[in-house]
Amino acid sequence: MASGSLQLLLCTLLLSLSTFPTHARKPSTPHPLYLPVSKDTTTLQYVTHLSQRTPLVPVKLVVDLGGICLWVSCDFDYVSSSYKPSHCKSKQCVHAAAIGGYCSSCNGNPASQPGCNKNACSFNLGNPFHEVIANGEIAQDIIAIQSTDDGTTAGPLLTVPRFQFTCGIPFLLGGFSSGAKGMVGLGRTNISLPTQLADTVGVARKFAVCLSSSKGVVFFGDGPYVVLPRMDVSQGLTYTPILKNPVRTAVEYFDGYPSYEYFIGVKSIKINGKAVPLNASLLSFDKGGNGGTKISTVDPYTKMETSIYNAFTEAFVREAMSIKMTKVASVAPFKTCFSSKGVPSTRVGPAVPKIDLVLQSESVYWRIFGANSMVQVNKEVLCLGFVDGGVNARTSIVIGGYQLEDNLLQFDLGKSMLGFSSSLLSKQTTCANFNFTSKA
Repeated sequence: MASGSLQLLLCTLLLSLSTFPTHARKPSTPHPLYLPVSKDTTTLQYVTHLSQRTPLVPVKLVVDLGGICLWVSCDFDYVSSSYKPSHCKSKQCVHAAAIGGYCSSCNGNPASQPGCNKNACSFNLGNPFHEVIANGEIAQDIIAIQSTDDGTTAGPLLTVPRFQFTCGIPFLLGGFSSGAKGMVGLGRTNISLPTQLADTVGVARKFAVCLSSSKGVVFFGDGPYVVLPRMDVSQGLTYTPILKNPVRTAVEYFDGYPSYEYFIGVKSIKINGKAVPLNASLLSFDKGGNGGTKISTVDPYTKMETSIYNAFTEAFVREAMSIKMTKVASVAPFKTCFSSKGVPSTRVGPAVPKIDLVLQSESVYWRIFGANSMVQVNKEVLCLGFVDGGVNARTSIVIGGYQLEDNLLQFDLGKSMLGFSSSLLSKQTTCANFNFTSKA
């Protein structure tokens, strides 16, 4: 072969080799990722399955919108060849320290196993159902999560190595949905699932939650979020700022650390357009972080501080009586119940007084229709699906899961904004209508 031809061949070979990456790169336009969600009708918890470990194992988890991180019970049955504890002074431990992590050692027997290693970083984890706390070891392992090509069809399974999570203990699982092994935290921290997926995979710093009484979905990344009959429900959302409470309010709170839960600025409440008379100062944070309104997936129904609850229910009863609804005996856990006889059904649920959570201005409000305000406790009784949160409640209003169902909520972490749809029933669809198996 002529020397010129040989040089050309070598140059071509070197050029072609240089085009192969030496390390994994983030895709330029990553597809959204998603977790399917279902509702446990016994516990009223929202649960999902996330594959983790080597080899991959599907793990049942409770969805915690305001949770600090992904945590999994590791004792006895956690087996993985890719598990690595995060040791003290590591980069992961430094990140954890910013939100309450600390250095500790486990002296178990054997001395080294998932959840029990010397010189390892730890978190205090909380069980929001039984309000108990225990520490867990911060670690890394592989997770796998489903992608969607266009918001309507399932894409390839995406594997994320060295995903940071926390090993809890079985003691923390009291009151959990049967078979659940931990919680998937979506809170505003640097180690929550949405943040880590944005940092490692490159999806937009957004996630969306769409729950229902049967099944739903959590998306990671931007839309479209397409629901049958082929409707992108990310369009036409109303936006309000996400507020940061200066004091942590979760079960495992620490003095000196801000909350990582999602608060919004409810300024007033209206029923059928009439303002409910209440102490408006309770709707803002005081110096101790008390007050305000947060959104929760672990509280089954919206809770209100006692004085707000009393004013709210009195106003609702007044409006209900004006349209000939008949009050009946309460049915626990609800105090305000009505006969369902003569209450018409509409596209958005029972025809009852409309509730508006008024936000940053009179023209921006979250409207709650009958499907999200009334609970059919039996064939003859409808109850107002709000509960008394107690005198001097830590948070004045906690918007619970029932009021979130069939509402799309998009959390823009970059802009600290919440986009919400109000009831999708008004658009003749539901959060149960996401279908990733075929084109709509």
